[in-house]
Amino acid sequence: MSTPALERESEQPETGEPELSVVLPCLNEADTLEICIRKAQAVFQAHGIDGEVIVADNGSTDGSQDIARALDARLVPVEQKGYGSALIGGIRAANGKYVVMADADDSYDLLELPKFLEQLRLGYDLVQGCRLEIGGGRVLPGAMPFLHRRWGNPMFSRMARAWFKAPISDVYCGFRGFSKQFWLELGQSAGGMEFATEMIIKASLRGSRIAEVPITLHPDGRVSHPPHVRTFKDGWRTLRFFLMYSPRWLFVVPGALLVALGIVGYALGLPGVKIGSATLGAHTLLFASLAILCGYQAILFAVFTKTFGIAERLVPADRRWMRFYGLINLERGLILAGVALVAGAVLLGLAVSQWASANFGRLDYAHTMRLVIPGATLFALGWQTILSSFFVSILGMRGTS
Repeated sequence: MSTPALERESEQPETGEPELSVVLPCLNEADTLEICIRKAQAVFQAHGIDGEVIVADNGSTDGSQDIARALDARLVPVEQKGYGSALIGGIRAANGKYVVMADADDSYDLLELPKFLEQLRLGYDLVQGCRLEIGGGRVLPGAMPFLHRRWGNPMFSRMARAWFKAPISDVYCGFRGFSKQFWLELGQSAGGMEFATEMIIKASLRGSRIAEVPITLHPDGRVSHPPHVRTFKDGWRTLRFFLMYSPRWLFVVPGALLVALGIVGYALGLPGVKIGSATLGAHTLLFASLAILCGYQAILFAVFTKTFGIAERLVPADRRWMRFYGLINLERGLILAGVALVAGAVLLGLAVSQWASANFGRLDYAHTMRLVIPGATLFALGWQTILSSFFVSILGMRGTS
């Protein structure tokens, strides 16, 4: 994730507060920029909309800036590179009550702007376009790569619905509208292609009012250069972004499974249960301890991630996590850690005592390791808990200050 874009003042002075600002991120879009601007302006005139077109230029070298100036669009230069950075710069400069963003390659038909404004006027915080048939949209031949249409986009859209309860069918659609105040409260910061999914995730986690309107996707109108999208790199960054906002799926669930597996291993290994010709003993306990330690560390990392996200206002504080923080605070964490440390030390002390009773000679390791392995594991868990309790407390200081 990158920091919010730093933009210079727009080259035209602000003139009042229009109802609608259309923001077009631009990086060498001379092939199609003019038609996009003219379509938006035609909608303003045909429907009596008080609107403005903002071209958020991200360092074009093909004369896109001259096109914007010639058509009386507001040109907002954005120095920090990236799709999200350009949009952040453009939206921040917008004067309208509502903002509609769209790509400047003419793949989104800006003549469909009234669909978005209609829903915004009804009070929706976010109005998302849908290009896919599942949401009533339409993709014209050659407008979307096969992998995007049949695999990537449907997969990530299903994940957004399942993980974040997002009421959308096309998570990647960049044709969307929202109120300027809503966007300011959302606090977006992703400077790359994750900007689009960040908006959906944050809006869904906040319980915002989200509407979806069907649109038609047209073939990219560029001829001088290929699309900016990079299928696999952008897909991986999207997946990473989803996982960062949902540590339960990335850390808690696998961690809990590992801890449960380790407990089962202890239940079988400590009494030396026989399964067929195999006798489960010290080696089983070693593997079980490894599972418990790795699982516990994964759960702790989920706690770190969530605490940081809430403290930095990247994610809202949900009730389950707030109940967890109320139940497990620094003092209680230290008490639990102390119990584990003492229990571990006692078991390790018993092992040393057995060694001493044998005049520090050879031992029955199959028996002694039943003390050493649980003792070392409990001691390690206690020590992890002490450090983690302090770390979570430090992370949460900003959120409670």
